[in-house]
Amino acid sequence: SGGPSWELPLGRRDSKTASLSTSNNNIPPPNSTLQNLITLFQRQGLDEVDLVALSGGHTIGVARCATFKQRLYNQNGNNLPDQTLERTYYYGLKSVCPKSGGDNNISPLDFGSPVKFDNLYFKLILWGKGLLNSDEVLLTGNVGNTMELVKAYAKDENLFFKQFAKSMIKMGNISPLTGFNGEVRKNCRLVN
Repeated sequence: SGGPSWELPLGRRDSKTASLSTSNNNIPPPNSTLQNLITLFQRQGLDEVDLVALSGGHTIGVARCATFKQRLYNQNGNNLPDQTLERTYYYGLKSVCPKSGGDNNISPLDFGSPVKFDNLYFKLILWGKGLLNSDEVLLTGNVGNTMELVKAYAKDENLFFKQFAKSMIKMGNISPLTGFNGEVRKNCRLVN
C-alpha cells in the first residue's frame, strides 16, 4: 500500500488478555471535537503533532455510515448537514448513507486512494472532503496548530511519512508492560 517504513523496537511485551471496553475507552469517537481529540491524545502522552500525523492513518480503510450520519443530517442538532462538507461529496455520501437505516453501509475514509498510503487524506480535508467529524475538525477546530499541520502534510508527503513513523513508535511505547506482566510473543497475533 506504500507509505513509510521504520525500525520497529523489539522486545515489547503484549498483554495475555484483551479488553474491548478498555480499548474502546481510549479510542476517540468519530464525532469528537478537536479539544476532545487533543485531551484524549494528551492523556496517552501524545501531542498535537502525533494527533494529526496518526489521524493520517485514515488514508486507508473504511467507516460505517453510523459513524458519519450525523454530519449528513443533523450536525448541530438543527436537522441540517455539516456546512464544511463540500456539496458534491455530501450528495455522494447521502447516496451511501440514507437518513434512515443503512448504518452498516461503508464509505472509504480516503475515497481518492483508499488502498494507498499517501497524503491525499490531508488534501481531501482541505477540500471539504474529510469523512469523519474527527477528520474535519483537524482543519476547522480552531485549537492549537492542527490546521497548519494538515496543510503541511498535504503539501509535503515526505514530512507526513517521517512524522507518522515517529508517532507510531511513540504510540507503541505507551504504558509498556514490564517484569512478569505480559509476554514477548513469538507470533504477534497469538498468545504464546
